[in-house]
Amino acid sequence: GQNMSRSIWMAGAFVVALGSLCAANRSPGTDAPRSRAIQGSLSSNALTLAMTPMTVTTQQGQLVGSVDGGAIAFKGIPYAAAPVGNLRWREPQPAPAWQGIRRATTFGKSCIQPTFSASIEGSGSNVGSQSEDCLSLNVWTPRVNPSPNRPVMVWIHGGAYAIGSSNLPVWSGAPLANKGAVVVNLNYRLGQLGFFAHPALEKENPSGSVNFGLLDQIAALKWVKQNIAAFGGDPNNVTIFGSSAGGMSVLSLMASPLAKGLFQKGIAQSPYGSPEVSRANAVEIGSKIASAVGLRGAASTPADLRAVPAEKFGQLKSLGLSTSPVAISGDSVLPKPILSAFESGEEARVPLIIGSTSNEASVATAFGMDPAALVQRLGVLRGAIEVLYPGVNDDKTLGLQLIRDTVFTAPGRRFAALHARYAPTWRYYFSYVPTGLRSQWADGVPHGGEIPFVMNTVDLDQAIAGKLTNGDRTMAKRISSYWFEFARSSTPAPSPLWPTYSLNNDKTLAFGERIAVETNFMKARLDVLSKLYAQMFPAP
Repeated sequence: GQNMSRSIWMAGAFVVALGSLCAANRSPGTDAPRSRAIQGSLSSNALTLAMTPMTVTTQQGQLVGSVDGGAIAFKGIPYAAAPVGNLRWREPQPAPAWQGIRRATTFGKSCIQPTFSASIEGSGSNVGSQSEDCLSLNVWTPRVNPSPNRPVMVWIHGGAYAIGSSNLPVWSGAPLANKGAVVVNLNYRLGQLGFFAHPALEKENPSGSVNFGLLDQIAALKWVKQNIAAFGGDPNNVTIFGSSAGGMSVLSLMASPLAKGLFQKGIAQSPYGSPEVSRANAVEIGSKIASAVGLRGAASTPADLRAVPAEKFGQLKSLGLSTSPVAISGDSVLPKPILSAFESGEEARVPLIIGSTSNEASVATAFGMDPAALVQRLGVLRGAIEVLYPGVNDDKTLGLQLIRDTVFTAPGRRFAALHARYAPTWRYYFSYVPTGLRSQWADGVPHGGEIPFVMNTVDLDQAIAGKLTNGDRTMAKRISSYWFEFARSSTPAPSPLWPTYSLNNDKTLAFGERIAVETNFMKARLDVLSKLYAQMFPAP
């Protein structure tokens, strides 16, 4: 059903983490659901905008945009050179300049990624045409100038670092631009083209980077710093935000020495507790990938690897043939695992919002994982776990909540507690179910279900648009105002007041039927699960 299509963005990759964490079994090669197909657009007042200037001058050249949902949008702007040929698996290079005025009215091509069978609802070719030449970004601004120094919000899409694109309507920046932000979203290299190590590349460049997708995000942030003032944005007030692998990207950029100074705030939505792959492990995976595309495994040369048609990598669907859903630790981007950087206080000390939803485990059920079977495999642990969930009487619900809290809620709280030692930190829990989805979302808000609310794109989300009440729309406006106000002023200010979180001040803002501050939210349960998690994934 639609719960399956809601569980977007490479849910299957999470099963790797869930499997190691919870001893769950799954059959390899299962097709993954694609994101829901989304159509529709915001209505715009074309008359008001008819005389508005729609050209800007960037460092690469002039652009002309178009009206989109009441804002001015500039789409498909190249922020780096095409990472093709000899630039495959290299740091992104500057985008070439152009002469004349370039039309920026259509999205750039999506990065190479698997396309899953249409037999699964919500799958298909909704990211549009793909290309290895995909490093573009999009900008939405209320007006091209006259009032500069607007807050800048850079959205990083999710997809387990394996799928996704900046062109999905639910990720439109127009509604937040209508509040007064300049919104940017971007494509970055995915899967084997974005996160890759191999013996031949190690020999070619022993200390080279392996997180090319994260390097792309950093290159996009450098482009923003250099160019966003031309769109009316303040280059010194940049908030990065994202969900799922986008939330992991926010934490990665906070942990990365290469991203320091490129943003002033972060919002990590539904980051997960799966540890990064080590560089040595990534090299082994790279050798398997080389064999899978018809080369000589570890004996392949850099020239062999760079000659493989990009589409061949997009056809690799087995979970053992990528590092997804995590990045790789041990390069200049992530010298150490993210959690280690936070534990030693090396992350960027910027204000942070972090949280998750009430049914994050939808990523597992969408892939046929049986939460009840997981509970039945707990053995001697079962009694101790049941005590943590009073009132939960069936195995399926217990399994769903255990996965949610172990992989999402507890790790999110851990990052919050570590970061709160050095910078203002706010924690949230998102459980608001739209009235018309109460039967479909009976288990709670699925993974990614908060996105249309925080971006105020509920009417652009085909999975929920036809089932909304005015109350749902009002809730989206309220929730997105917290995100906008945080970007504007560094404090998420609307009523009710959202207190900061710390170990000694355990406050969480619950976005539920009403918005309310919770004290010691899930504390006893998360304390136990955090210890359990630390035993399963000891710090490197």
